[in-house]
Amino acid sequence: MILIVAGVSGSGKTTVGAMLAGRLGWRFADADEFHPAASVEKMRAGIPLTDDDRWPWLQAIGAWMDERIARNESAVVTCSALKRSYRDVLLRGRPQARMVFLAADPQVLARRLAARHGHFFPRQLLGTQLADLEPPQPDEHVITIIPADDPADTVTSIIAVLFAGEQGPASAGTATPPSVSGGDHEAQA
Repeated sequence: MILIVAGVSGSGKTTVGAMLAGRLGWRFADADEFHPAASVEKMRAGIPLTDDDRWPWLQAIGAWMDERIARNESAVVTCSALKRSYRDVLLRGRPQARMVFLAADPQVLARRLAARHGHFFPRQLLGTQLADLEPPQPDEHVITIIPADDPADTVTSIIAVLFAGEQGPASAGTATPPSVSGGDHEAQA
């Protein structure tokens, strides 16, 4: 399985993704590593990325996923995946891929970004990400999770939803699945 942990900047996707990969014993990659230097500099300068900036980035993430799939490796990768078209690029033709979208409250996002230091994404760009955001729809089959204050609780909820009715990996531990609803899974973590 390739699991994509998605969400707006500040949603906790890197922290949750890394913890999730660690718990499952899977390989981890942060989508920030796939940005070309020009895109990083653009964001650092407070200039929002365009679709033209994002397509090569999404293709690079997809290529990384394809390498894992070809090697029959399970992995976790993060990606903002703000728009349905972006999620389609990552999920289409990859039945091994699943996506969890962290739907954090905008006030929580702003608070987290204000407290984050040393990252190239400035908090003033949050508004552009929220404006671009197309929340996942039920027909996309994306699991939507409202992240908990404690990332470990969010990880436990994700594992419970992903492996509901299965034993799952031995390193996943035991968790009670949160309630799910709709065509996609929506859970309060």
